[in-house]
Amino acid sequence: MAIENRNQLSEIMNLAWQMVKRNGYTMSEALKVAWTNIKLLALLQKKIVEFYFKKTDGTLRQAFGTLKEGLIGEVKGTGRNLNDNLQVYWDTEKEEYRCFKKCNLVRFSK
Repeated sequence: MAIENRNQLSEIMNLAWQMVKRNGYTMSEALKVAWTNIKLLALLQKKIVEFYFKKTDGTLRQAFGTLKEGLIGEVKGTGRNLNDNLQVYWDTEKEEYRCFKKCNLVRFSK
């Protein structure tokens, strides 16, 4: 259990530090957003979650998504490389994969 907590804290700090370097966040802001991202990821793996993020044009987007195995449709490979700055999720409304920048996550509802 201690190793899992240490790994999770390490992931949070790495994510926060990326936001400080790439997006100009203060460490306080970055840690809040990093914690929110980790909590959202845990919920996405369990159920469908409603969450909000800022789009690149500055508007707020409401999304309903999941990463739970039984709720995801057929996956077709695109051969793309993973990007650490993006959170990928299965959009339950459009029934396809979508993504958003982790630094743009605003909030989610439990």
